[in-house]
Amino acid sequence: MTREDLIRSLVDKQRHMSYKVMCAAVKHMIELMVQELSSGKRIEVRGFGSFSVRCRAPRLARNPKTGERLQTAFKHAVHFKPGKELKERVNNAYKDVIQSYVAAK
Repeated sequence: MTREDLIRSLVDKQRHMSYKVMCAAVKHMIELMVQELSSGKRIEVRGFGSFSVRCRAPRLARNPKTGERLQTAFKHAVHFKPGKELKERVNNAYKDVIQSYVAAK
């Protein structure tokens, strides 16, 4: 789902709000999330999951094309941890697929 898909879905469910207003609301929400993460804070959406910033230490990596060894820089990365409800719903959605896969082996 893209941001555009999200906005259109919200407009379809909330017919009293215009596309322009919903677009501004979604953009503002995403901007607030970026600001919070940029300042090192954590975002938690109950039932969905949490976003946090984690530090990645420098490490020795390898260029797969040339085999050359490279030193990566210290950096920060956004980490997402899914909530319990999200994990359960995803697992239940794929339960039939997993069972048929296990039965085929």
